[in-house]
Amino acid sequence: MHRSFKEIKALLPGHLEETIKLGYPVAIGQLSHVMLGVEDSLMVGAVGSAPLAASSLVNGLVMLIVIFGLGLTFAISPLVSIERGKENIGGCGIILRQSLLLNMAASFILILVIFGMSFLIPFLNQPEKVAQEAVPYAQIIGLSVLPFMLFQTYRQFTEGLTFMKPAMYITILANGINIFSNWLFIYGNWGMPALGLKGAGISTLATRIFMAAAMMTYVLHSPRFKPFDAGLRFKSINRPVMKEILRIGIPSGMQNFFEIGAFAFSAIMIGWLGDKSLAAHQIALSMASASFMVVLGIAAAGTIRVGHALGQNNIGKVRLAGFSAMIMSAAVMITFAVSFVIGRHWFPALFIDDQEVLALCSTLMIIAAIFQISDGQQAVGLGILRGIKDVKIPMYFSFIAYWVVGLPVGYILGFVFGFGVNGIWFGFVVALSLAATFFICRFFYRTKQLAGKQFNS
Repeated sequence: MHRSFKEIKALLPGHLEETIKLGYPVAIGQLSHVMLGVEDSLMVGAVGSAPLAASSLVNGLVMLIVIFGLGLTFAISPLVSIERGKENIGGCGIILRQSLLLNMAASFILILVIFGMSFLIPFLNQPEKVAQEAVPYAQIIGLSVLPFMLFQTYRQFTEGLTFMKPAMYITILANGINIFSNWLFIYGNWGMPALGLKGAGISTLATRIFMAAAMMTYVLHSPRFKPFDAGLRFKSINRPVMKEILRIGIPSGMQNFFEIGAFAFSAIMIGWLGDKSLAAHQIALSMASASFMVVLGIAAAGTIRVGHALGQNNIGKVRLAGFSAMIMSAAVMITFAVSFVIGRHWFPALFIDDQEVLALCSTLMIIAAIFQISDGQQAVGLGILRGIKDVKIPMYFSFIAYWVVGLPVGYILGFVFGFGVNGIWFGFVVALSLAATFFICRFFYRTKQLAGKQFNS
């Protein structure tokens, strides 16, 4: 059934309000999670440049591995949301328990991969001191993957049920715990030995154990989750549910890997241009990443609201939920774009006082402003497609947008035409714009198909 423009205009404010209500706690939680890494960098940096370089190297490598595990957890919230829309309350608990089995098994595999990777670090042509610091740090961080995945599993479950604030509060509290444990273990206070980068690894492990324990305790003991049968009473392996989690989770992980991997490889290309260009890239990217964390909250809200509407078999509501997320993302990212242009000289000066780097970075901030809307729309597009369980085709197009088109365009503009780091960043504009256009068009195409099936059934 097609809605008139007046009907859509009347319903849209309510959808926007609901998207904001669900999205802002996730955005705050994402920013708080980013702050954990910022705290580590600031406190490790006080020890020396080698530990800081080792921390950056390890965290980059580990993220490329852990992103596959994160993909598995991303399947939970849309599946739970769909079951909630169907009013299949017990089904939500089944998804949680099967996800726990799958994600804990994946955690052990990821830990083994990270441990294996740690022994290869000395062969990556890094300075000897950096390699020495990186190996034990990587192994400690590897152990923290298990509690991290446990936290993510319960977080996605609660968010799929529209309880967004618990994870936000726990992540905010984790920042305080991380700072305190860093102070203990990095610098050696209250009788603790000064462990430097190893201490930062131990602090990360302790913080993630706290986050997992707090989230698990909340779900298991809160009365609001008892109707969903969210306990640990494992009855058997539910193969259809496991298969559905993998069907959504693996492509979701690959989508993120293609995007993160493209930005990581771009950093390598920018490194060929020299340390000034790389420094400008890191500063501008950190600003763009902050805006991206905010829009991830909107994307998560879109996933949940679209999934719930799909479970209700209300395709009109599916479209409105997705459309409201797009509008909200555009509004937020336009605000960030304007702030980037206005503050293109001021923001970079907070990080460094090198005039050459600042000049390069001010231009990159303008390019970042250009791709803000595309970045927001591609993130939301992936989220709302995940809400209707459409992930396989978007995965292929992520690869095309970032690796087949974006990176080659960036290389050609940067090196063949001599635009340097600016040219590589215009490759981001092309890749993100292509991805955003495809994902949004794909959403309307798939929902049109779903509406047709509903009409003919």
